[in-house]
Amino acid sequence: MKPGRCWPISPLSGILTVFAIWTLASVSLMAVDYRIEASLDTKSRMISGQETLSWRNDAEVPVSELQFHLYFNAWRDKNSSFLNSNRVEAADFSDWRDGDWGSCDIERLEVRYPDTEQSGEKEAVDLTQQMEFIQPDDFNPQDRTVVRVILPQPVQPGAELSIAVEFQTKVPRPFARTGVRGDYYFLAHWFPKIGVVEADGAWNCHQFIQTEFYSNFGDYDVELRLPSGWKVGATGRLTETRPQADSTVIYRFVEEQVHEFAWTTSPHFLEFSRRFEHSSLPAVDMKLLLMPDHVGQEDRYFAATEATLRLYGEWFGAYPYGHVTVVDPAYGSRSGGMEYPTLFTGGTRWLNPAQSGSPEGVTIHECGHQFWYGLIGNNEFEDAWLDEGFDTYSTRRVREAEFQPTFLVRRYFDGFFPVIFRDLPASLRSFSGLGGYYSTLKLDEMSKPSWKYGPASFRQDSLGDGRVYRGGAYGVNSYTKPAMMLLTLERYLGWETFQKGMSTYFERFKFKSPKPEDFFGVLEEVSGENLDWFWEETYRSSNIFDYAADSVGDTLGTPWTIVRRWGEGRFPVKVQVEFADGEIRLEQWDGRDRWHRFAYPGKSEITKVIVDPDEVLALDTRRVNNTWVRDSEEKFAARKWAIKWMLWLQNTLEMFAFFS
Repeated sequence: MKPGRCWPISPLSGILTVFAIWTLASVSLMAVDYRIEASLDTKSRMISGQETLSWRNDAEVPVSELQFHLYFNAWRDKNSSFLNSNRVEAADFSDWRDGDWGSCDIERLEVRYPDTEQSGEKEAVDLTQQMEFIQPDDFNPQDRTVVRVILPQPVQPGAELSIAVEFQTKVPRPFARTGVRGDYYFLAHWFPKIGVVEADGAWNCHQFIQTEFYSNFGDYDVELRLPSGWKVGATGRLTETRPQADSTVIYRFVEEQVHEFAWTTSPHFLEFSRRFEHSSLPAVDMKLLLMPDHVGQEDRYFAATEATLRLYGEWFGAYPYGHVTVVDPAYGSRSGGMEYPTLFTGGTRWLNPAQSGSPEGVTIHECGHQFWYGLIGNNEFEDAWLDEGFDTYSTRRVREAEFQPTFLVRRYFDGFFPVIFRDLPASLRSFSGLGGYYSTLKLDEMSKPSWKYGPASFRQDSLGDGRVYRGGAYGVNSYTKPAMMLLTLERYLGWETFQKGMSTYFERFKFKSPKPEDFFGVLEEVSGENLDWFWEETYRSSNIFDYAADSVGDTLGTPWTIVRRWGEGRFPVKVQVEFADGEIRLEQWDGRDRWHRFAYPGKSEITKVIVDPDEVLALDTRRVNNTWVRDSEEKFAARKWAIKWMLWLQNTLEMFAFFS
């Protein structure tokens, strides 16, 4: 189903008749299709656009209004809800000028209803004056990121409406992974975008409070008018290039079954192309838009992209679009590490030693989003973990399978000069976001809507040119905890069962925007186990897991050991007990009581105890207390070596700090 051209500009040109739209509605799985024409003026940094939407009411009741996102109004001024939210609480705009801000304004909005008697269309109804800004989430009257339009008559269930919009978008200085830096543009959520109507007729159209989103799948047909000589990458496949007499070029991109359209342009991009081929997966044309200062790293970008397409495809399901564009963002653009359908951004540095984990790590993660974000399309605003957590878990698996060893890298002289410590393999536990979180775990439950998570803690991003907002409860509950939860389930159920559950979920719910309960149901169906106890301890609570080998003793010739549960979280664990005569016992503990005592009448002395020896419980926050070892020369020797090594490392780092 393809929407017609923008009839407010040329009323008779290219409009699909409502009869045709009505006929296609019965076979389309999409609720909205977009036809967009937009022109970028690089001097004023303005986008002039017009869009025609073919929108279907998929609710079970009539709908009497429309709601649109105007995301760029999040940085219209300092009064927006986004710039006053928990996640951006420390932002500093002291050096921002008037021209640095952005906006998105609807200049005209019209609708047309179907005329069922004449199988045509009724006259257009201009609703521009009926628009009003609403704030459904925080009631901030200064926020203008959601606009509502009351319809002259309701749209019945299953019926379609033609909507035409003229708009102006001012591109801001880089913020929240979009904007302009010099002559590099990266643009996402740049056009008026209709919200989602749920089955009960309620609009799911949140204000822009965080940089994760939710929208319907649909078909996009987009024409971009850009200066001649500028390279462009976008969602979809480039189908036409039309040079114009005014030294501009119109690029047409078309894609089906996606839920966003993002694009980038710059005269500096260098283009590289490769083709991914696989015996049982669809071929994919890969395009890389590379900044000139990163020439020589194209092989690393492509290797990471190919590994992701192959392993995600083999483990979970095939990438179906046949093409993908990788963008190497400009320095200082704050657009690194972000995903959009068939297009994603990576990120690297000029000096970037091999086996440093970059750009491989971010490339795998953002390419991986093509699956969980791009194809599953859950509501990221409310359940961000279904995308971010799944992808963090999956990224770890790819890196572990294809890109090891990775070594610790530290940068000196204001981040310019990298030093790689090849004697210090970097832990995937921390590199994939799977460690160092337990002190913030209690800030919120995972089950709370993502946009309501508690305050963020800022840190500089990996490129040193901006901030990322993954601290606090949002980072823990969207990335870290769900990734550890999935890793725990993989080890608990076994890879074969868990992989079948993940691929079944992927196949069953792609293009359907599932909810957490859908995933829970599939995994229980495939495993044959009732896992509600696990969801209760993880998803629905802020419990931490901490099991420990507590003490060992001997009473009247009977050796014993006590193991403890220091955290609130309960999980069945194994306990491995080793004896002086070489025997090893493997016990099973349900882990529900606060402690348990294992006694062994007639056995020799206990020399070692390990709780969870196979590290099934990846959620355990302090593995350092999981093992008890009898003091020995070996133990003292290990301590002596560790002390010497730490002193050497400390002296080395102090030396680099002095010279930097």
